[in-house]
Amino acid sequence: MIKGVDVEVSAPTYGTKDRFGNSTVTYGKAETVNVLIVPGATDFLEASRPEGATVAYTLHFPKTYTASLEGCIVALPQPWGGTYAVLGDPKPYIDANVPGPWDRPVEVEAVHG
Repeated sequence: MIKGVDVEVSAPTYGTKDRFGNSTVTYGKAETVNVLIVPGATDFLEASRPEGATVAYTLHFPKTYTASLEGCIVALPQPWGGTYAVLGDPKPYIDANVPGPWDRPVEVEAVHG
């Protein structure tokens, strides 16, 4: 039987603009979600990722998690440890094509600082 790992997901709230014109961001109370953790791929080396975002892990979120993950940060427990930022706005697979409980692959990159 496949078992997931509990992670902490925090959603962003965008506030006033700073002196550079960027919105300030605060993160709300973390929500615990059970996900599958897969090591990151090397897709970031290809032309499809010109910014060179490094995918540290792919987290597979459960069908029961329906909130948007765009802009969220995810805290992973040990041995993975650390805070990771969600890349893009991940969408779930078609429900009929996924027999198990996890249907949304979410790529994350390490957050330093």
